[in-house]
Amino acid sequence: MKNMFRGILILNLGGVSAQDYSKIVRKYNVFSHVVFVDGVSAEKVKELNPEGIVLCGKTSAEETLNIDKQIFELGIPVLTIEDGTSVVASLFGEAAKAQVATEEENIESQLTNFMFDICNCKKDWTAENFIDKSTEETKAQVGDGSVLLGLSGGVDSTVTAALLYKAIGSRLHCVFVDHGFMRKGEPELVKKIFTEYFPVSLTCVDARQRFMDKLKDVNDPEKKRKIIGAEFIEVFKEEAKKLGKLDHFAQGTIYPDIIESGTAGAGKLVKSHHNVGGLPKELGFTSLVEPLKYLFKPEVRKIGSALGLPDEFVLRQPFPGPGLSVRCLGILTPERVDLVRESDAILREEIAKAGLQQFADQYFTVLPGIRSVGVKDGERVFYEAIAIRAVKTTDFMTADWVYYPKELLNTISNRILNEVPGINRVLLDISPKPPASIEWE
Repeated sequence: MKNMFRGILILNLGGVSAQDYSKIVRKYNVFSHVVFVDGVSAEKVKELNPEGIVLCGKTSAEETLNIDKQIFELGIPVLTIEDGTSVVASLFGEAAKAQVATEEENIESQLTNFMFDICNCKKDWTAENFIDKSTEETKAQVGDGSVLLGLSGGVDSTVTAALLYKAIGSRLHCVFVDHGFMRKGEPELVKKIFTEYFPVSLTCVDARQRFMDKLKDVNDPEKKRKIIGAEFIEVFKEEAKKLGKLDHFAQGTIYPDIIESGTAGAGKLVKSHHNVGGLPKELGFTSLVEPLKYLFKPEVRKIGSALGLPDEFVLRQPFPGPGLSVRCLGILTPERVDLVRESDAILREEIAKAGLQQFADQYFTVLPGIRSVGVKDGERVFYEAIAIRAVKTTDFMTADWVYYPKELLNTISNRILNEVPGINRVLLDISPKPPASIEWE
C-alpha cells in the first residue's frame, strides 16, 4: 500500500467477510488492503496512510485480540461493521462508537458513502494506473540491476513477466522448472509461449525426478508444499549461479496467496503457498520483486489484458504452484500423478468440445486416495476414484460449485473410466468455499 495507492485499510477481526468488503471497495476503483487487526500498531497504520479504515469481521469468545487503541485516535475516518461496532464500544464506551453499518443488505451503499462522502477517496485503482506505478516502482527497486523470475507459465507469473519486461526489458531472466506436476502438455506449451510469442531470456530445467525423490513417502499436504517450495529455492539458486550475477529475485505472488498463508498480518493460515514468506537469505539476491502481491486474480487478468497479452495467456486457469502434487492426495508416485494428469486432460478436452470453458472459473480432477470395489473385464477390482471439481468465483477467496449438463458429465465419466487405467469410480465435488477450499490440499 505504501508508495502505491492509499484507499481503504480493512482491519479484520476474524472470518472471511473482510475479503468480501475488500472486493466491494475495489469494484469502485478504490484500493483496499486487508490486515488482521491483532497486534497491528498505530505506527504501522500511519505508515500505510489510508484514507479510511473499516473495522469488520467476527470475534471469538475464546480469542483475545491485541488491539492498539491509538489506531482510532489518528484522525482517520473509521467505519465499523459486524463485531467491529461492539469492539469499538468496549474500547471507548458507547458514546465513542465510529460510524456504524447496521443493516447487512445495505453494506455496499454504506461502504460507498463512507469512501466517497466521508473519506473523499479517489477512483485511481485502475489497470492503467497500476501498470504505470508498478513500472515506476520496479525501475526504482531494480535500478540498473537484473532480475531472475521463477516462471510457472500460469497467469500470475506470465503477467509478472510482462510487467517486469515492460520495466527492465532484457535484464529480465526467466527460469521455468518442470517439477513433474504440470498438466498434460503444459511444459511444452510454456516453452512455446515464452520462446515464440514472448521475447524473454528463458531457461528450462527438467527437475521431475529430484522433486519426486524429495517427496517420497510424504503424505501431509503442508509438508508437500513446503518441500516443493524449498526445492524450488534450491533449483533457482543453482540456475542463478549458472546465469552469473543476478541482482533481484521475482515471483508471481498474488493477494490471496498472502491472505491464505496467514502472512503479512493478513489473517490466519489456510494453506501454505510456496511463493509466500519473503526472500530466503541463502539465495543471495538484493531484494524480492513481487509486482502483483496486492492483486486478486480477476485484477491480474485485467492487468494482463491492459498489457496487450493475448487471451491464451490471460484466460488460463489458475494452477497451484505445487501443481498436481496437491491434487493427488496421499503418497505420491509417478503412476498416481499420471491418473490425475490423464483424467484432467479428458475433463478439459470434453469441456472445450462442449464450448463451456467459461461456464466455470476453474475445473480439474482430484485423486482423493479412495479405493473401492468394482468390476473390470468381468473380474473384481479394487481401484481408485477420481473426483471432478468445478467452481464459479469472482476472486477465488469464495466460490460456489458448478454443475455441468448431465450428458457432458456422462461423457467425461465414461472416458475416464474407459481410458484411465486404475480408475473405477468418478465423483462430483459439490462443496462451496467456504467451508471447503477450491483445492483439496
